Amino acid sequence: MRTIRITGTGSALPGRIVTNKELEQMVETSDEWIRERTGIGERHVSVGETVVTLASEAARKALEQAGKRAEEIDLILVATCSPEQYLPCCACQVQADIGAVNALAFDVNAACSGFLFALNTADAYLRTGLAENALVIGSEVLSKLVDWKDRGSCILFGDGAGAVVVERCKAESRAVEYGNALAETEERRIPAAGILGRALHSDGTGGGVLQCGARELTTPYARTSAAKTDQNQPTDGREPYIQMDGQEVYRFATRRVPQCIEEALSDAGLAVPDIDMFVLHQANARIIDAVAKRLHADRDKFPTNLERVGNMSSASIPVLLDELNRQRKLHRGDRVVLAGFGAGLTIGACVMTW
Repeated sequence: MRTIRITGTGSALPGRIVTNKELEQMVETSDEWIRERTGIGERHVSVGETVVTLASEAARKALEQAGKRAEEIDLILVATCSPEQYLPCCACQVQADIGAVNALAFDVNAACSGFLFALNTADAYLRTGLAENALVIGSEVLSKLVDWKDRGSCILFGDGAGAVVVERCKAESRAVEYGNALAETEERRIPAAGILGRALHSDGTGGGVLQCGARELTTPYARTSAAKTDQNQPTDGREPYIQMDGQEVYRFATRRVPQCIEEALSDAGLAVPDIDMFVLHQANARIIDAVAKRLHADRDKFPTNLERVGNMSSASIPVLLDELNRQRKLHRGDRVVLAGFGAGLTIGACVMTW
């Protein structure tokens, strides 16, 4: 059976770091208040970096680690909800930027679940033979969508990009490596790395709890009343910003993420104790704590970096994956769960062998 493997990871963060102490000077908040409610201590914020420039930097690093040239890539998917342009799509701009002249390229917008949706789309292309490899990127510059006078949202979000190279490969089996040595007590025979099970869902009826408006309909043919029906559209000339009902998002995440993970585990024929690591969307430390508790899983299996980078939407999972990979905390044969949730509402989980 043909399956897939992540062969390279990369990430890119803006150099400008905004701490909670800085935000205390802008809005009525405090470092203690932010840390207690979110777990976030600082975030990286663009001073000119774009979704495309961050995505391209992360892509180059992933390609280098995978030992692939850009022109060898068949497919580029960029997950983002914060592009600088409507047209052309970010993926096509990345294609041009890195010289991936042979790649099909398009964007995926599923907000914070975007990277998972894009990864599973790439998996479908590779498994069916439509592509031999893919570059999957999550990239966001959310700072331009945040109202920096709103303490409920400006404390949460950060900018950045993460990328993975996924390749189609033959099935195989071998002993698991732990660091540089094979396990002495157990030689667990493993299948080729890839996605073993998945669960992806959307619930458009809940879309109002997390949204951000776009340009108004202001053509000569638009009825004024119809153009102003979206309450997320400002009527005083201001740009639209992210609006969120934090309590509803928290309730949705703590209820649905564990359910989605269990569904993906069932699809893979595995159970919570079989998993070596849970890589979740980095939205809020309290959400991650609640998910671990509801799954009756060891909290130590849920790594985080949100304390340093905040919520980067579709970039959060691939950036954390790159950190774990480069720190050699992921080993061949590890069973890993990826799970995300976001606007839409969207939610997804997949189980994979590293």
